[in-house]
Amino acid sequence: MDSKYFMGHFYLHRFPLQMLCSDGEYSSIATMLFQTSEKSLRDLLHDEPGTYKPLTLGTFVVAYFLLACWTCGSWIPSGQFIPGLLIGATWGRLCGIGVMLMLPGVAIDPGRYALIGAAAQLGGIVRMTISLTVILIEATGSIAFGLPIMITLIVAQWVGNWFNAGLFDVHIKLLRVPLLEWEPPPLSSHLVARSVMSHPVYTFKTTESVGTIVDILHKVTHNGFAVVSDGDIRSPLSDTPDTFGRMRGLILRSQLITLLQLKVFNESPDIDVIRAGLSIRSFRDTYPRYPSIKDVAITDQERRYTMDLAPYMNPSPYVVYMNTPFPRLFKLFRALGLRHLVVVDNRNQVVGILTRKDLAKFRVEMHKGKIKVEELAISNELAVNPITRACP
Repeated sequence: MDSKYFMGHFYLHRFPLQMLCSDGEYSSIATMLFQTSEKSLRDLLHDEPGTYKPLTLGTFVVAYFLLACWTCGSWIPSGQFIPGLLIGATWGRLCGIGVMLMLPGVAIDPGRYALIGAAAQLGGIVRMTISLTVILIEATGSIAFGLPIMITLIVAQWVGNWFNAGLFDVHIKLLRVPLLEWEPPPLSSHLVARSVMSHPVYTFKTTESVGTIVDILHKVTHNGFAVVSDGDIRSPLSDTPDTFGRMRGLILRSQLITLLQLKVFNESPDIDVIRAGLSIRSFRDTYPRYPSIKDVAITDQERRYTMDLAPYMNPSPYVVYMNTPFPRLFKLFRALGLRHLVVVDNRNQVVGILTRKDLAKFRVEMHKGKIKVEELAISNELAVNPITRACP
């Protein structure tokens, strides 16, 4: 099964493996398996024609492909970049040898076929075009391969997208990372903000008690809270009973914890000195590892104090009406890089709040030209909603 060639005819291998071969000969498949992947890739791209037999390359590509599938996703730092290039270069060189056998009178370099095969294999795995074209052109050192490599990567991406998403996109979906796609999911134009927002909403008044702030921060892990006018309450007799006060601004969890740590209480005897010492750096010095609410010590007497949130909140956050279409919400988050989006009614009453998780819970899958949209239930443990829609 091993290919055997005299060592004198093979000058690129520095340390070829003899294995069960005779003296003066080496085993090419053993050398490919037991040396590093980078060296095997280099050999496939630069070796002279006739170095490998088709049976050797076929055996290696099947074994290496099965090993790559087995280790993918495991806690083994094997990676996918070099294995993808190596698998593609192997079957690409195998195709080059096939062309040489069909056209014996034509001078063909199988190393160029290995390069195109490596580009096709890796492009089908990661679905990148421009960046991979630049990487492979820099690796070859010749701009002449730019056009065939680009055409190969585009075709590989089109063919791969026909069946499923790229490998990294699949892992992102498996890990439930709230990463938004480039475009809104199809079949979502009928959705509005009212149907996807988080509800009910925890809000703070412009002058709120310290005990209420501490209790809410301990209860929920939200990173943004709407600030409403003092005296606004939820009225069950209104036309929209599920409202939570008139919108005044937005304040972040990190800002509230910083204010609690610095004891910015209205009843503090030195409140004027504390407020004079506050600056934007007071809220940014702890970035990106903001303190936890568990690290803040509040006495029973301080729980009865109040805090004025108006000077520290964002008085002009982005808000949308509850009938705003889903595609417009999606584009706002993508274009502006938002983290929170408050939903209000026609009276400027807070009715809900939107985060990236609320938009990313609609998962789109494409398979053989069919589109399926799934809605994930966002909770402590994510589960798939059985309601799905598909269209050809």
